Amino acid sequence: MRNRLPSRQSRAILQALLSRPRDWRYGYELSRLVGLSSGTLYPLLIRLHERDLLESKWIEAERPGRPARHAYRLSPTGLAFAREFGETPAPWPSSTEEVFE
Repeated sequence: MRNRLPSRQSRAILQALLSRPRDWRYGYELSRLVGLSSGTLYPLLIRLHERDLLESKWIEAERPGRPARHAYRLSPTGLAFAREFGETPAPWPSSTEEVFE
């Protein structure tokens, strides 16, 4: 894992999850909360999970015939990380490349 500040979008996801850190949240809900399209959100969720900042699991649908859904929440490491970076505003990215990291 590279040691750099998380992107503005990553920090927005972490802050959204920090509002209810023990609850499992679906990607669609996070998308609406942080205003990111699925094409931006899901790669960030995968990256945050790979860095052990998020836990993820499949949740079976409540109605028969519906597919299971992937849900996310902060890991213990992610909770500490989100709290640390939640205290200061994210710097505006200096390049387009930073936005997608």
